[in-house]
Amino acid sequence: MSETLEVVRGVIEDVVGPEWAVDRPITMETSFGSDLELESIEFVALAEKLQARYEKVDFVRWLSEKELEEIIELKVGDVVTYIDTCR
Repeated sequence: MSETLEVVRGVIEDVVGPEWAVDRPITMETSFGSDLELESIEFVALAEKLQARYEKVDFVRWLSEKELEEIIELKVGDVVTYIDTCR
């Protein structure tokens, strides 16, 4: 498993709570909408924590270029891949 995926998984667990994340394995194919059922405020918290961890990654710009449906369908792997391409 990649280092980036481990960091993203840890941030997700921090946002949703480790006890919730235990029941659902977080992989590259895990979707933020249907699998994790993140509320918009949780998604904002996730983006803020990832931005703090990866300062060179412009999450706001990346997300602003996406349509609402694309954001809803985002998978953990999409975020991991974006982070890796920015580093």
